Amino acid sequence: MKTLVLGASGATGRQVVEQLLLKGREVKLVARPLARLPESWNTNHQVTIIRAGISEVSVDEMAELLGDCQSVVSCLGHNLTLKGLFGKPRNLVAGAVELVCRAIEKNALQHPVKIVLMNTTGNRNKDLNEKQSAAEKLVMALIRILVPPQSDNEKAAGFLLQKVGKNHAGVQWVAVRPDTLIDEEKVSEYELYPSPVRSALFRPGQTSRINTAHFMARLVTDNDLWHKWKGQMPVIYNKTH
Repeated sequence: MKTLVLGASGATGRQVVEQLLLKGREVKLVARPLARLPESWNTNHQVTIIRAGISEVSVDEMAELLGDCQSVVSCLGHNLTLKGLFGKPRNLVAGAVELVCRAIEKNALQHPVKIVLMNTTGNRNKDLNEKQSAAEKLVMALIRILVPPQSDNEKAAGFLLQKVGKNHAGVQWVAVRPDTLIDEEKVSEYELYPSPVRSALFRPGQTSRINTAHFMARLVTDNDLWHKWKGQMPVIYNKTH
């Protein structure tokens, strides 16, 4: 069983690859030519590395990459630099999601392909009519203008929710929404909710990258967990004691 991982050179993407390997999964990953990756991946027979910028991959090329994959995990994000935040491609995440979906449709496989998208609690699930206060709406409107990656994340999840939907013959999906991401060395207890239980702006929680990766890898490998959350946008928080 193979999983294609996008954004594997990022802090959470690396954790996703490691969690999938721990579960015995074969991993393909697409990484920029100059992206730094763990040396151990180069000699691991379970890992196939494709050096390319995701925005430069064609539909045909992506279809070939996905030919023997049963799932895709996207941890793509924008670098926290002026070029990363405001440069092109503005729709890095949304563009990659659409590319993957078009490639899956082109392959017309006999089984649906799972897509697990890392998203954010700052993005509402419009399917559940999640509420925001007037202050939250105002701040989020400013963030969309001042921080373009927010809009990109919203478009990516919106494409899955509105364009792909929940009954697509070839694509099934889950958009995972961690809250404020932090670094921890080990997987700890975490909690899952259909919608945020606290304000992402004014009373945010915390989610470790390794916990986010652990949940995303479980979605790929645990069919019961997948069927519980498919077509949804679960929120993940570190459990507080």
